[in-house]
Amino acid sequence: MAAFQTPINRPILSRGPVSLGGFLFFVGLSIIVMWLDQRQNYLGSVRRALSVAGYGVEVTVSSPFLAWGWLSDYFATRGRLLRENEALHVHERETDLRLQRFEALEEENQRLRELRTSTAHIAQKFLVGEIMQVDLDPFRHRVRINKGSHDGVQQGQPILDAAGVVGQITRVGVFSSEAILITDAEHAIPVQVNRNGLRTIAVGTGNLSQLSLPYLASNSDIHEGDLLVTSGLGGVFPAGYPVGTVKKIDREVAQTLVSIIVTPAAALDRDREVLLVFQPQQSAEPMQTEAPANAAGPRP
Repeated sequence: MAAFQTPINRPILSRGPVSLGGFLFFVGLSIIVMWLDQRQNYLGSVRRALSVAGYGVEVTVSSPFLAWGWLSDYFATRGRLLRENEALHVHERETDLRLQRFEALEEENQRLRELRTSTAHIAQKFLVGEIMQVDLDPFRHRVRINKGSHDGVQQGQPILDAAGVVGQITRVGVFSSEAILITDAEHAIPVQVNRNGLRTIAVGTGNLSQLSLPYLASNSDIHEGDLLVTSGLGGVFPAGYPVGTVKKIDREVAQTLVSIIVTPAAALDRDREVLLVFQPQQSAEPMQTEAPANAAGPRP
């Protein structure tokens, strides 16, 4: 009884002369096709057509990987650029802060040079001080300076800036002192007109931009633009310190005294560094002195 062969146990490749003949046929056909392609290049157009079709398949297959790589590079590049941008912003802020400090130091150096130059022909000895506190009372023009008796500061000592007289010391502490500005309503200073030597007294008005000359007669020889300097009288301010410039003169026929407004020479609302001047008779050693009754200074 012949065994019954089902489709499951039937051999895939049949054995026999037909299978061998087919194999030899396809081998010979392949050799002929390769020879024709090698010698005559008959299959070039076929390969180009297949490459075009295969390129589309290749792009389709590789697109997810290319898209993933592009996205990874994009986000990595964007993150790196954000970090670099933030670092550059931080560096820029630090550079701006350093530049501002350098500019402040340059301006401070320029102010100190101007202070030194302005007093070179007047004072033989001086001390540079810094204003550390300003009286908040609008009617009291007082400041605190970071120099005291430890540095040789004395009561009544004159204070200047690069342009002119600032004020004088009223109270002396060990490491700091209080000074009154020439514009304080309680301060008065002997002055003279630099043009003709006319002497008078400049009185504070309580306004940082104004002084007053209340004791000149209406026929006095004084004009707008005249420079006022310290007269040296009073025993506090040596002669020759610029005080201010005459800004306005109001002469009334019925008045015996003339009303004169003076603009201070010193930058009283902008000064940070000031000069404490030692007069030739003064010493740098701490001393307790009383200003004479007729000296320039705070008015009673």
